[in-house]
Amino acid sequence: MTASLRLMVQGTTSDAGKSTLVAGLARVLARRGRRVAPFKPQNMALNSAVTADGGEIGRAQALQALAAGVAPHTDFNPVLLKPSSDIGAQVIIHGKVCAQLSARDYHNYKPIAMQAVMASWQRLVSGYECVLVEGAGSPAEINLRDRDIANMGFAEAADVPVILIADIDKGGVFAHLVGTLELLSDSERARVLGFVINRFRGDIGLLQPGLDWLEARTGLPVFGVLPYLQGLFLDAEDAIAGFQPAKTATRLKAIAPVVPRVSNHTDLDALRLHPDVDFSWIGPGQSIPPADLVILPGSKSVIPDLDWLRAQGWETYLQRHLRYGGKVLGLCGGYQMLGRSVRDPLRMEGERAEIEGFGWLDLETTLGREKQLRQVSGRLAFAPARLSGYEIHLGTTSGRALARPLVQLDDGRADGAMSVDGQVAGSYVHGLLDHPEALSAILRWAGVSDPLEQDLAQRRQADLDRLADAITEHVDLERLLHAART
Repeated sequence: MTASLRLMVQGTTSDAGKSTLVAGLARVLARRGRRVAPFKPQNMALNSAVTADGGEIGRAQALQALAAGVAPHTDFNPVLLKPSSDIGAQVIIHGKVCAQLSARDYHNYKPIAMQAVMASWQRLVSGYECVLVEGAGSPAEINLRDRDIANMGFAEAADVPVILIADIDKGGVFAHLVGTLELLSDSERARVLGFVINRFRGDIGLLQPGLDWLEARTGLPVFGVLPYLQGLFLDAEDAIAGFQPAKTATRLKAIAPVVPRVSNHTDLDALRLHPDVDFSWIGPGQSIPPADLVILPGSKSVIPDLDWLRAQGWETYLQRHLRYGGKVLGLCGGYQMLGRSVRDPLRMEGERAEIEGFGWLDLETTLGREKQLRQVSGRLAFAPARLSGYEIHLGTTSGRALARPLVQLDDGRADGAMSVDGQVAGSYVHGLLDHPEALSAILRWAGVSDPLEQDLAQRRQADLDRLADAITEHVDLERLLHAART
């Protein structure tokens, strides 16, 4: 089989809607009975997922696989960059850690990374009817054009047609689209089929003169104008979601710090969306409000982020929080911080070999070179509640607190720990709160006597269908698909 449809979605800016459009198109085509694969050659994100073949990819590509009705695979995102500092990142090739490189060293490494990209691409176009490709950032970032593997560099190498998407809600949509085209080379501009405008609110009649001008100015069609879909829930690729649903009455106040290298913050979407929970992310310099539950999220750099928490006053705050009976839940890196110490003998995170943890769980963590990657299922140890998720972490944790695990896994292992007084708990399982049974049990532990049930997986599927419905209604799909095939 050779893919009959190959199409790349590139954006005029970050967060223009590339991931969303690819997910929506994947759902539309899957509804039509087509076998669809998502593909992002290079992704830079700290939100990741574990695949069926035991690797790590960007969470957006896992969501797009769900939209397409296929199991996530490392070929869907062959190069994943997980920033560990402002100038360096962990480089993951075909789901496995390959190196820790500075930005300059990675630039020199790109021709090797491109080989991995093209190997995955060839496998996908041989195995799927349709392959939908997502770009990264903008193709008009001049400083990144040399050795580009994420946008037009890939499109040229794979000979893939491109559509440009722009977010009108940000303002300047016509300048974004025309300016992007102007900064492309002749050959790159020739492979752009047309445009999609995202997040429009208002009277489309007032926009029409601008659309007519854009088509006349560029000679390219506007395939559609997608409306602003208020409250649409799709897993964020990297940026923390700003949308907070309106809630008439809440029974629990929950907060979490935005540490500098926060990872897999989508773990907390279940709390953010739950009708019983008033949830807030607390950024740097913000005052920390009283709360019933504090969640320490995952971290790509546990030792520097633990230093940051102390500098921001979180340790003092948490000590008072626990004295007054509050609960603390640590996830992955946040779980490691709850122990007595975190050791880094191989200097995986920098020059610091060890840091003292908060000490509320009797355990120690030693970071190592091998990353633990696995999909898991099981139940909470303190309640008859099922859960499922995945592990992505460096290091091993040991200590007496492990005798009181938070989770019993179906593979026979125990995971996490809970303090003797029941106030502090931690786990390596990402997605711990996604399962409705586990979420309800955690909310009861935190103080909600009879929480409403929320099924995040069901909500995710419903919103993918809502997105696909909007694309079907507002995008000229037949014109777009015909253009992509010719």
